[in-house]
Amino acid sequence: MSEKSEIMDEASERREEHEEERGEERREEHEELPLWNELSIDEARVLLDRFRMYLIGERGRSHLTAEGYTSDLRQWLKFCETNGLVAFPPTFPAVSAFRKHMDEEGKLRSTQQRCIAAMRSWIHFVEMEEGEELEIPLPDLPDKTRLQPRILNEGEIKRLMDACQGTKPLVVRDRAIFEIGYGCGLRASEICGLDMLDLDFDSKILRAKGKGDKERVVPFLGEAARSVKIYLETARPQLKGDAGHKSKNKVFLSCSGRPLNRQDMWRILRKRGRQAGIASSRLYPHILRHSCATHLLARGMDMRTLQEMLGHSSIITTQTYAHFDREMRLVYDQFHPRA
Repeated sequence: MSEKSEIMDEASERREEHEEERGEERREEHEELPLWNELSIDEARVLLDRFRMYLIGERGRSHLTAEGYTSDLRQWLKFCETNGLVAFPPTFPAVSAFRKHMDEEGKLRSTQQRCIAAMRSWIHFVEMEEGEELEIPLPDLPDKTRLQPRILNEGEIKRLMDACQGTKPLVVRDRAIFEIGYGCGLRASEICGLDMLDLDFDSKILRAKGKGDKERVVPFLGEAARSVKIYLETARPQLKGDAGHKSKNKVFLSCSGRPLNRQDMWRILRKRGRQAGIASSRLYPHILRHSCATHLLARGMDMRTLQEMLGHSSIITTQTYAHFDREMRLVYDQFHPRA
């Protein structure tokens, strides 16, 4: 065994030992807890709806985030109900069993981390509702495996755009969606949420509402502005059906005239991806945003400007694209015959 392998094995053993020690401490804490203030499954379900409104109204979370948290907690309640466990307060053995269950179902570490984060927020909320400190130990967050974003190369982006050739309304709409997603680095939810007043063709900017309804200004010019302008003038008027006033001010509409949602975006991307010869397994709603960010860094954009454009609250998130860009360069230098 090499020295490097021995070091890695030793580090792994230390990490496992640390987790066991931490688990033992948690078990001891829970053994000392009084068994009062337990909630039945039905009582917990009632609190979930109030928790969702609390996240949106008082914490300023988006509807999407709030629904994600409550969906995670519904899974927790279902797991407890199926296995005869107390849903609240969450005990260390129950949370450990739940995490094992998620592992067996193949849930990603990031998904598991979100579930436990939702549980921690829920505990704080219940304490606030009770009006007293319950002194419930919070479950430990699982270590998050940081995955590099998957992207399309510039040739694949062109093929995706070329799959939207023609003058049919849906083709023109899809081209505009791809151009604004890739050209402006928008999230799928930001594209769906765009209102007509968010677009300023004269000043060449648009206003995007990101996570937590935070607004930012993004450059809006070139092919992105041109494609959206063509869509608004020629295709959108043909998509205005009887969906009602909700679609009146939204930029992107479905074939029936209602505002697009994330599921629509996912369906459109897969459909055009198949036409462009790109495997569906490589496509996901944020791929245009991730591709935009990586290509801009590769062409020399500085990190702070990119952070502001993407609306990241922390530059650490933006640095993910730099790591990915460096990896691509290393692979290129290693394998390209003319590097």
